[in-house]
Amino acid sequence: MTEHNGMGRRKFMERSAKIAAAGVLLSRLPASSRRAVSTEGEIKVGLVGCGGRGTGAAAQAMHADPDVRLVAMADVFHDQAKACYDNLVERFGESVQLRASPETMFVGFDAYKQVIGMADVVILTTPPGFRPLHFAYAVEQNRQVFMEKPVATDVVGIKKILEAGKAAASKKLNVIVGLQRHYQRNYREVKKRLDKNRIGRIVSGQVYWNSGGVWVRPRKAEQTELEYQMRNWYYFNWICGDHIVEQHIHNIDVANWFIGDVPASAQGMGGREVRKGPDHGHIFDHHFVEFTYPDGQVVASQCRHQRGCMNRVEEVFQGTRGTVHVHSGNHGVITSNKGRELYAHDGENDINPYQQEHNELFAAIKKGEYRYNDVEMGANSTMSAILGRMATYSGQVISWDEAMASDLDLVPELHSFDDPAPVLPDAEGNYPVPVPGKTRFV
Repeated sequence: MTEHNGMGRRKFMERSAKIAAAGVLLSRLPASSRRAVSTEGEIKVGLVGCGGRGTGAAAQAMHADPDVRLVAMADVFHDQAKACYDNLVERFGESVQLRASPETMFVGFDAYKQVIGMADVVILTTPPGFRPLHFAYAVEQNRQVFMEKPVATDVVGIKKILEAGKAAASKKLNVIVGLQRHYQRNYREVKKRLDKNRIGRIVSGQVYWNSGGVWVRPRKAEQTELEYQMRNWYYFNWICGDHIVEQHIHNIDVANWFIGDVPASAQGMGGREVRKGPDHGHIFDHHFVEFTYPDGQVVASQCRHQRGCMNRVEEVFQGTRGTVHVHSGNHGVITSNKGRELYAHDGENDINPYQQEHNELFAAIKKGEYRYNDVEMGANSTMSAILGRMATYSGQVISWDEAMASDLDLVPELHSFDDPAPVLPDAEGNYPVPVPGKTRFV
């Protein structure tokens, strides 16, 4: 593959840097020059995607500022939208912050447009296959955005996110991506010390998301194939990206952040050993990837969904002068090569990072300031995880430039549950599973 057929790593990094630089420069402008939306009185928020994460994010937005008003909600499933609304009513009662009502609860594949049209700020928490479509529309409509990770499931989606991110920067729209470790105090404190060369140059690392896995929702007789896949979105690549993309992205993101770059290449292995029935779609239950970075750093990446095995969710890095060990439980320790503790995070007074994301976003919006554009971070980390998936599915060594030059496009245009599903089961109900050595890097 040649670079002109896609976007090479250098071009990708240059574009990402421009988006990030725009954010930094605009944040230094006088407040009168960087106002993005009217901040007088209420801040109208719309929720697109009413599952568990969407319900939590809506509540965190309302907790972030007393002027936040949740005015509308959208989902493709009426029962899910209603459950989210009922949950928020139980939490917030008759609070003026919950302005959404059954009349502003929209259902359907195009419902996101109605919600985005009513809001100043939109929360995008559908399964990630729909993120590029929803984000691009939100930016087109000049809305500020909180969107969950990952930001896409394929390369075409990554490129669409980058284009929309560039537009968001030019319009001075705040965008925060739910890679919450960037908003978590122990990670921030460790990163400050890494930037001060406390462990020298990072040369290697190990990142983990090993756990027992997630939910399964049984098929119902009245469901179309597309509805079944969307109800069980975690097990289908077009909408989820596999758990290396949907979940392990957090740990891969930390590697990129601490090293300060994206991988130059990846190679790895994976498969289905335990979670392999027809009710588990076609994703793997384990991945092991070796990411090699441009300056020679090598990061070993593990993610596994197998019950009864060792659980581990954390990041460890080795530098020329010491090591760092950090995880989401407010833990962060830096040690010298001689074993001397250089820093230990105490965790006292730490704020839930999921809440902190919204606190910072709405504080900027309240002041009429442009401070955040996480598009580079979200695109980098999502594409890194997709690169890892390509390597494990194919069994090949794949470079960043090869991956970005591909035309991988997994998400079709959809309008109803009667539309054909992107992947179909065989006569026994089993879905086509990638086979390393035979599967092209998809």
